[in-house]
Amino acid sequence: MSLDSIDRVAVLGAGNMGHGITEVTAMAGYDVTMRDIKDEFVEDGYESIKWSVEKLEEKELIDETAEEVLDRIDTTTDLEEAVADADLVIEAAPEDLDLKHEIFTDLEEYTSGDTLLATNTSSLPISDIAEVVDSSERVLGLHFFNPPVKMDLVEVIYGEDTSDEAAEAGYEWVESIDKTPIYVRKDVRGFVVNTIVGPFGGEPAFMVSNDEATIREADATMVHERGYPMGPFELGDLTGIDVGYHVRKEGDSPIPPITEEKVEAGDLGQKTGKGFYDYEDGDGADYEPEDAGDFDWLRVEARMINRAAFLVGEDVATPEEVDTGVQLGLGFPEGICRRGDKIGLDTVLEKLETLSEETGADRFEPHPYLEQLVEEGKTGEEAGEGFYSYDDDSLGPYHDLNYDLEDGVLSVELDRPSRMNALSDDLLAEIDDLFSNVDTDEVRCATIEGAGDQAFCAGADVSGFSDADPTDLMDVTPAFETVNDFERPVLAKIDGFCLGGGLELALACDLRVATERSSFGAPEINLGLIPGGGGTQRLTRILGETRAKELVFRGNHIDADRAEEWGLINRSVEREDFDDTVSEFVDDLAGGPPIALKIAKKVMNEGEDASIEAAIAMESQGFGLLSSTEDVLEGTAAFAEDREPEFEGK
Repeated sequence: MSLDSIDRVAVLGAGNMGHGITEVTAMAGYDVTMRDIKDEFVEDGYESIKWSVEKLEEKELIDETAEEVLDRIDTTTDLEEAVADADLVIEAAPEDLDLKHEIFTDLEEYTSGDTLLATNTSSLPISDIAEVVDSSERVLGLHFFNPPVKMDLVEVIYGEDTSDEAAEAGYEWVESIDKTPIYVRKDVRGFVVNTIVGPFGGEPAFMVSNDEATIREADATMVHERGYPMGPFELGDLTGIDVGYHVRKEGDSPIPPITEEKVEAGDLGQKTGKGFYDYEDGDGADYEPEDAGDFDWLRVEARMINRAAFLVGEDVATPEEVDTGVQLGLGFPEGICRRGDKIGLDTVLEKLETLSEETGADRFEPHPYLEQLVEEGKTGEEAGEGFYSYDDDSLGPYHDLNYDLEDGVLSVELDRPSRMNALSDDLLAEIDDLFSNVDTDEVRCATIEGAGDQAFCAGADVSGFSDADPTDLMDVTPAFETVNDFERPVLAKIDGFCLGGGLELALACDLRVATERSSFGAPEINLGLIPGGGGTQRLTRILGETRAKELVFRGNHIDADRAEEWGLINRSVEREDFDDTVSEFVDDLAGGPPIALKIAKKVMNEGEDASIEAAIAMESQGFGLLSSTEDVLEGTAAFAEDREPEFEGK
């Protein structure tokens, strides 16, 4: 049982999750059969897939035609026919254990012993589902997030009997469809993501029920001060208040009174028109930054961090897996383990102990692993170790960017795809740290790109502005200048949105290559702001006053072709030619003379702010310095011998 043995996939269910999983499977090149119990269900699911892939083709988000994707999809209402030749079956039926037992009983009869059997359940234990299968070692969870086409995360979950071979095959298959898997090594209720999100919604509901806070205070604080994409009550209304209610009831967890009241009244959120907010006669989730008040955010985050300690301490998942899960599955601004290390685990423990003593509630009882870390002095960033280790003598660890240094090319990836790679304070600090401390003797050139398929970088993460001191915001982050002043050429690889702070980062690079679908803009004026990372000045120098002012004053976007015409980027290319074009640039930069490139960059950057006489003098000095280098001798010899030079930076 391995990835190599998976050629055909069957998805059981044509609803939102079923047809979404079918779509991403087909887009990854697999033949897939989608099955449901009625023809109309199958037809509706297929039409949803057809509409989606046609939109993706229209937006150039897939590298083939919609027709080619659809040709790999078969449909049926016959279960035996659907799974007969399948190497992997993914069940995406409603969350009813009896129904799943019926399906898996049939699967054991209709499939070979080598077929991997997966369930997309979000709430039922894998072990309970697998108990009707004699060969339960081949049963695992593959928990996709809704909608599967957009959501990058998949939890790969062990049941009690799941073999390592089955879990590894599932993990590798998830990677093969261009999704990000995380292992859930024990079959705990809620898996990783829902284990963390439980307190995010539950604790504020208890606080409101006890008249310790208001709904708007909670949502405003968690969004505008703590950076979460939605407030806990807004999120509850979106997903359905009854969903969280039933999960708590099934798990025998305490239910906040306000949640119970809403369910009993039938006010379940957006789907019923009313929930915590009024969507029929009111303005919905209409909280504002000034609503935050004195809401006790630490009480909420301490509980989430404590749940993370449970997951790590019980060997359910690693800190990296927990943080990847909440960032990709929930859109959290940073990992919850990382946030715990920043707050200080001793502060978190003290908060939990105080709440436990004051309330006597079991939900505040600190997990032994959290207590152990604090006892050992591993309290977070300031201590040098917490959930993570922080070594001042080496690069990283980085949580919001990835990098690789191979054959002289420093490849950097902004890794916040759930936030369209928006520039948070942490990400900017990591960019600054990497470009400040990497050994430039090992680097010939660098590239910067964004993770995911939507954006290079969609701007600054403005959620951090509301509680910042204006005087702090006046200090321009060093990250842009660090990239601008880096001793080696830096190329921005732009695919998708390049806006605001993202545009400023691209402007700090020396070269910019973009796909035709990319768009550029400085939309800060629409927020009542101006670019704050050098954008106004670099745009003026690159584009001239007239075009720079048009971008800044109007706040509009321009496409890649216009950006090339204006001189904002070096190339606008079709998406299928993007990698080849970038490779041509990188090959020239990495194979060029390092010293000459360093001096050329320095002279050109500094010459912008000097008089023409001073700039020419700098150029002459640079020319003189280079004339005695070994690279010049090698370049001259290679030219005379009609061969490619081999520069060594000497």
